[in-house]
Amino acid sequence: MVLIEPRNFNREFNRRCDRAGVRTIRVHDTRHTCASLLAAMDVHPRIAMQILRHSEIAVTMEVYTHVPSDGTRRALRKLGKALDGGSKRKPKKKDRQEL
Repeated sequence: MVLIEPRNFNREFNRRCDRAGVRTIRVHDTRHTCASLLAAMDVHPRIAMQILRHSEIAVTMEVYTHVPSDGTRRALRKLGKALDGGSKRKPKKKDRQEL
């Protein structure tokens, strides 16, 4: 097993964020993003708990306290379609109007 120095991991994470042109966030915040996306996709909290490696369902449920609105769900669907397979297709008129 190869161990990675945490500072090196953080530097690489930040470098990749810069290269991707996305806002840099703390690595730990990606766990919250993952939890929010799982909630938006209506993933059962017990499954989310396993994915997030929480030992108690209460911890997972605390993450789910900010359930997204319908507008947020539409935006996430649009984001998912845009990221689907890295395709370069132009969004359909219907996709652009969802927001």
